[in-house]
Amino acid sequence: MEGGVRLKRIASEADFETLQSCPACLSPDISFFRKKTFDVFKLDKSQIKITDSQYGKIWDLSRCSACGHIFANPCPSSELIFLLYSQIEDPLYEEEASGRAKNFQRLISHLETFLPDKGRLFDVGAATGILLHLARRRGWEVDGIEASTWAVRLASEKYQIRLHQGFFEEVRLENNFFSAVTLVDFIEHTPLPFAALRKAHEILKPAGILCLVTPDIHSLAARLAGKNWWHFRPAHLAYFSPQSLAALFKRAGFSVIQVRRYSWTFSVHYLLSRKKIFHSLLQKPSFSSFLKKIPIKLALGDSFEVYARKEVRA
Repeated sequence: MEGGVRLKRIASEADFETLQSCPACLSPDISFFRKKTFDVFKLDKSQIKITDSQYGKIWDLSRCSACGHIFANPCPSSELIFLLYSQIEDPLYEEEASGRAKNFQRLISHLETFLPDKGRLFDVGAATGILLHLARRRGWEVDGIEASTWAVRLASEKYQIRLHQGFFEEVRLENNFFSAVTLVDFIEHTPLPFAALRKAHEILKPAGILCLVTPDIHSLAARLAGKNWWHFRPAHLAYFSPQSLAALFKRAGFSVIQVRRYSWTFSVHYLLSRKKIFHSLLQKPSFSSFLKKIPIKLALGDSFEVYARKEVRA
């Protein structure tokens, strides 16, 4: 599905599927984990934008006893998810471009330790193109895909990057073409994690590198935050464990070569904006402008940063 689409209806029972096996390892040994905390039939674009701060809101979740994977069940269809994401407009995301650039610079720099000659890089869920813009400045040839019509337009206008718009799993791309594929905070948003990794495998060159970032529900930060953990959000359909990631990578034809912990950089203004108690304070223009200039690096250790190499099977 390509091009912008407007959602004109409320989600119905037909938009959800009850899964009988684990999306990561295919084990049928799954059971109920936690009850949903929001009305999934009233899900709208405002709840799934990148800067949404409705922390603590989860789907009905199931857990796999074999690999520890936790996932939305019933699961929304990919069509519903794309229709919602295609409508997202998120100016606050772009306001934090400098901080996000620091996050992506660290990631690209580390990716280059595996691929010093660089090459072609494809970014999945590219948002407004910040990662691709930085990679291109470092000498990569870049391409990517994004669902949001607004973000695709901004990437073109601000960075002169023409993104594909549509399902990553279905977009037409040349096989064995890219040196690297990045999935930064993407895999937890899709109801089709295996299909996404298989697509990445198809378009990567032999021995190409996949870089994936996703939340770790078993991290110390997640346990300390409890039900208010900032990754418990309507946009997140799945929470991976080391075992479920390993199972998924193996099924998709990758060998994991390194696992690190992802860190974040945000402005003080952005962090305070996450809590309603500070909203009146942030309305003061001069004070707000000052806070936007103060970056804070958060090394919370609650997201995996995984590098995996494409295996070539006989």
